Amino acid sequence: MNKAELINAVAKEAEISKSKAAVALDTVIASISAALKSKEKVTLVGFGTFSTATRSARTGRNPRDGKAIKIAAKTVAKFKPGKKLSDEVNGKGGKKRK
Repeated sequence: MNKAELINAVAKEAEISKSKAAVALDTVIASISAALKSKEKVTLVGFGTFSTATRSARTGRNPRDGKAIKIAAKTVAKFKPGKKLSDEVNGKGGKKRK
């Protein structure tokens, strides 16, 4: 499912226009992004938790020539699915939607 398909699904389920669904989705994504940028966790009970982690600098290898390269430290986004989402993905129940 891509962003346009998600907007269509939200619009249909919530019985709102596609433009309002697009604004809502963009707002959710921007809010999560802003929280992660501020090093905050975002927990959506039943769905999962978005967080950040810092990867330290390390030495890697260029796969073409095998030479050592330096990989800089960086902050990465992480997602840990909640129990309800995990159960639904693994077919262990949950409410089915039409």
